[in-house]
Amino acid sequence: MTAVELPSLGFGGASIGNLSTEVSDADAAATVAAAWEAGIRYFDTAPHYGLGLSERRLGSALSSYERDSYLVSTKAGRLLRPVDGAEPGVDRGFRVPATHERVWDLSGDGIRRSLDESLVRLGLDRVDVLYLHDPEQRLPEALSTALPALVSLREEGVVRAIGVGSMDLPALSVLVATGALDVVMMAGQYSLLAQPAAASFLPECAGRGVDVVAASVFGSGLLASPSPGADATFRYAPAPAALLERARVLAGLCARHGVTLPAVALQYVLRHPAVRCAVVGMQRPDEAAANVRAAAQAVPLELWSELAAAGVSVPAF
Repeated sequence: MTAVELPSLGFGGASIGNLSTEVSDADAAATVAAAWEAGIRYFDTAPHYGLGLSERRLGSALSSYERDSYLVSTKAGRLLRPVDGAEPGVDRGFRVPATHERVWDLSGDGIRRSLDESLVRLGLDRVDVLYLHDPEQRLPEALSTALPALVSLREEGVVRAIGVGSMDLPALSVLVATGALDVVMMAGQYSLLAQPAAASFLPECAGRGVDVVAASVFGSGLLASPSPGADATFRYAPAPAALLERARVLAGLCARHGVTLPAVALQYVLRHPAVRCAVVGMQRPDEAAANVRAAAQAVPLELWSELAAAGVSVPAF
């Protein structure tokens, strides 16, 4: 366990950065408030999410709460720089005007500058966890400059814990093997639909005492509904027919035991001893309340056995 004791459920801030769908400032604030009311105390964001919109909205929504009563994480590696002639529309999946460009900077100065700029957008004096964001295409720089900068920030007490956030298991494995990390945010590599992280990555993290935060546990939509429809999405695109059918089979198993597919999908990832927390995107107040209910719904032991028989890699503990 790291110096930061993460709860089992966290708030994923990409959605309030207008990921895929535009959200008003009022609705974003109401969603954070609903998450708080439901008991969520860990909030994750990043400069990448809506070109800083997520950080600004999250900081504003949390400003009325005592700072020591919640945890915040953000990410570093890409700086936001203004551009001339911003165009409305969709910017890398986020429905925001392209007022800035993302500039990769994994230098020591770049990591510190990224954090400083995030703190301004958040309106905070500190974050609890700082992740290096998506470094897989720049792994040599991540190892030579970014990681030492993160370690220095932790040693100086500027942040309490450091980690890496990515969906690339090979890159995550290389960085975990350095022994420098407290936590990793692993996106889309361990879910009811697929478990590529189960064979070696999760055991490696457990052996090194690195906490795992699981993201994209609903596959960006496919596992988020009790009855996945034809319009269900997987990794922000229409779900392939084979995956949609698989999700429907799993939903049927869940329904026969009186529980929902989202509840089982969420609790499945948390059954693994290496997974400390699941971070879930929330875009509306009702989603925040539903996610908390899903995390608490009782799942019969018999269902886990049936899921294993259906080909899901269910941990035997």
